[in-house]
Amino acid sequence: MIYKKISKEESEQFSKRRWIHLINSLSGYKSANLVGTCDQDGSSNLAIVSSTFHLGARPPLMGFVLRPHTSKSPRHTLMNIKQTGYFTLNHVHQGIYRQSHQTSARYQRSESEFEKVGLSEAWKDFPAPFVEESRVQVGLKLKEIIDVTHNSTHIIIAEIQKFYIAEKAIMDDGYVDLEALETVAVSGLDSYHAANRLARLSYAKPNQDVETIPVSGIKRNYPYKMGF
Repeated sequence: MIYKKISKEESEQFSKRRWIHLINSLSGYKSANLVGTCDQDGSSNLAIVSSTFHLGARPPLMGFVLRPHTSKSPRHTLMNIKQTGYFTLNHVHQGIYRQSHQTSARYQRSESEFEKVGLSEAWKDFPAPFVEESRVQVGLKLKEIIDVTHNSTHIIIAEIQKFYIAEKAIMDDGYVDLEALETVAVSGLDSYHAANRLARLSYAKPNQDVETIPVSGIKRNYPYKMGF
């Protein structure tokens, strides 16, 4: 395989758009989630993010990154989360990835992306809207916002309050089969990918070969709704 070396100094040779595409691709495949929020008056907002990350299970924490909030580029998602303290994360699947991508368009604050792109608000006794069409829906409460001084981005950290998962995807050991749900991944800024699992592997231990774990078995008494 032939490699092309690109140094930081050589980045000046790239156009802004080409450099952004290149750098955004270096982190590999990323999750695709829709962030559902509303303002203090209940007006909804929906935005796609590819920066969601897991922080821990007890307490169950998740987070994601938002780009800088400025007067010229207001981040309605950030504004709403600061107002209400709640938001939802909803997995993007193969049936809704085009509508989900469209939420990245710069709609006015008074316009709901739900309505503009053709996705449905689902209110489930929670202060923020879920995406009805999503097969994994997570409701979160804000815990901390970290303002990154180096590039003015914002890291949102929140605790899971409840979640909804299509029952067919929950395995006996708690593993969620995202491939069965047709959850998609993102690379770069605009490339969407279907999941293709290679294998589940056993817990790694020193001097012991890993084994393949079969993906089978559905525990039917798992509830569709789970809360804490």
